[in-house]
Amino acid sequence: MEFVIGIVSSIFTKAAEYTISPIINHVKYLSSHQQNVETLKDQAEKLKDARDRVQHSVGAAQRNGEEIERDVNNWMSAVDRKIPEQVEKVMQDEEKAKKKCFIGLCPNFWTRYKHSLKAAAEAKAVAELLEQGKFDGVSYPVPLQSITVPPGKGYEEFHSRTLVLNEIIGALKDDSVSVIGVHGMGGIGKTTLVKEIARKVKDKLFDSVVIATVTQTIDIEKIQKRIAELLDLKFEEQSTDVKALRLRERLKKEKRVLVVLDDIWRKVDIEEVGIPLGDEHKGCKLLLTSRELNVLSNGMDAQKHFSIRLLNEKEAWDLFKKKAGGCVESCDLKPTAMEVAKKCAGLPIAIATVAGTLRNKRLFEWKNALRELERPSSSNFTGITAAYSAIEWSFNYLESEEVKLTFLLCCVIGHNGLVEKLMRYTVGLGLFGGVNTMEEARNEVLTVVANLKASSLLLDSYDDEHFDIHDVVWDAALAIASRDYHMLVLRDHIPKEWSDKAKMNSLRVISLPCPQIVAELPKEMEYSGLSFFHMAHDDSVAIPPDFFRRIERGWRVEDITIIGELKNLEILDLALSRIKELPKKIAQLTRLWLLDLSWCGALKIIPPNVLSSLSKLEELYMEGSFAEWENEGVVGNERRNARLDELNNLSRLTTLHVNIPDVQMIPKHGFIETLDRYKVLVGDYNEFE
Repeated sequence: MEFVIGIVSSIFTKAAEYTISPIINHVKYLSSHQQNVETLKDQAEKLKDARDRVQHSVGAAQRNGEEIERDVNNWMSAVDRKIPEQVEKVMQDEEKAKKKCFIGLCPNFWTRYKHSLKAAAEAKAVAELLEQGKFDGVSYPVPLQSITVPPGKGYEEFHSRTLVLNEIIGALKDDSVSVIGVHGMGGIGKTTLVKEIARKVKDKLFDSVVIATVTQTIDIEKIQKRIAELLDLKFEEQSTDVKALRLRERLKKEKRVLVVLDDIWRKVDIEEVGIPLGDEHKGCKLLLTSRELNVLSNGMDAQKHFSIRLLNEKEAWDLFKKKAGGCVESCDLKPTAMEVAKKCAGLPIAIATVAGTLRNKRLFEWKNALRELERPSSSNFTGITAAYSAIEWSFNYLESEEVKLTFLLCCVIGHNGLVEKLMRYTVGLGLFGGVNTMEEARNEVLTVVANLKASSLLLDSYDDEHFDIHDVVWDAALAIASRDYHMLVLRDHIPKEWSDKAKMNSLRVISLPCPQIVAELPKEMEYSGLSFFHMAHDDSVAIPPDFFRRIERGWRVEDITIIGELKNLEILDLALSRIKELPKKIAQLTRLWLLDLSWCGALKIIPPNVLSSLSKLEELYMEGSFAEWENEGVVGNERRNARLDELNNLSRLTTLHVNIPDVQMIPKHGFIETLDRYKVLVGDYNEFE
């Protein structure tokens, strides 16, 4: 009997499992209807927020020219389908579930049950999407070699140029030729031509094309870095000889590769750079440009070389018309315009600068230009003399002394200069009156740079944040700067005049942009008239210990306490310096507009209330630098460092680049809302050292 009862009990339990349990589950869905709907709403809001965050990262990556990962795009598409199609439909159906049957006396259980079941299922699907949306990164850099080489800016398909271009491409097709040279005077158009060749042969004759500029001061490491960047090669090594080995092996992996070294002034050791040629890599070709044939044929052993000559009269006039505008064809203007064009002697850089300056000008201005261009020795008005004369005339035609000085500062900066750096120089020297904010100063300089580009005195560079300058324009401008503006920019050596105290004391601007020059510095410097001194150096070059001894207010870069006495200072750029502590006296710089502490890896202390005292500060850059922010809980004498909430006192702050160790430290205060530009790096500070 007990055995029978046991069997019946077991059967009943099993039956309950298959009958009662499902009923309980169904009842549970019915009873938890409202909870399931609320859970879905909450999960859907979180999913929308997550999608917005990912979209912000995607937008930033796209503006940076990066490709978006496929799974990120797929996830965003899935979210975009899920929210409007499924989730919102459940929300709409909720109203139906609220309706009651039997004249409103009882709820519509069946509708509510189905809606609860669907809400639970959608909440689960949304939760899965939320989990899938936790990406380590949303993008990756586009491989540079997959980018088509853009057309060479300024290239004109003149008959004389097309003939040479086709001959050079023919030489590149010749398997017996590894090194090809292109020579011609400065401003003739060598760089423009080889860039056009690079565009035409990319993906047709060569899988990869890399272009590096050499210039007068040969910097092997800079050449290596440029080639490596274009090949997506990251150097871990420090020494140039080991980098050469890595670069050589990387180039060998390219089946067909063209390396262009532009603007060579003397022999460049190809072995030292790391370019494999000949039997070592028959698929690698080297295309060189230089002003001197001997440099190509004797120094670089070019197997074939090609000369770029002056434009003929028709080509010169066609280019002049294009640069000056259609007005030159008018009957009253054309004769004078043609005479002006002849003064440019067929040299493209001279044509571009003069025609660009006179574009849409009136007849009397053209006649005045012709008279001034005729002043140099007209009997020998050819070649580089024409370029220098044209550039000097274009410079003299600039609208104001402020614009002229800004252009000369561009020459201090040199090739591919940063507009931001130029802006800081102009503000520091007080060139533009009526400028009351950094934004106004930046707009003023951007406008000047745009106008200088329009007149061909400056060129476009990698992007709108940079500008470039032609070597011939650079040379002419430096000659003008030295002769008329007491400016000295040394590019490759220290001149004999350096020891002439009377002459050097008359200088207002000195720039030493090349680290090698610093190695030739005298033991001390005494130039009382200086208003601007710029010197580039690296750790391999030692500055003489007494070099600044005679300079009033001289100090070591690690000890900047004395800067606090310069109470009228408006820009303080200490980027990449070795300072360990920001002195308390910096709080006295109440007229400071911009403070740059970027990449000061040793900076560990910013005393409390120093930053908050800089009441006129508009831009603060601290990327890769100080991250020792105090927590808000630390008060009084216990405080050693600044707190983020001190920035609330900076009512004019518009730009902030900062590192913080923890996202929770970002204070929800007013200064966040006033920023126009910001970069906040969150994480371990060691990543930035």
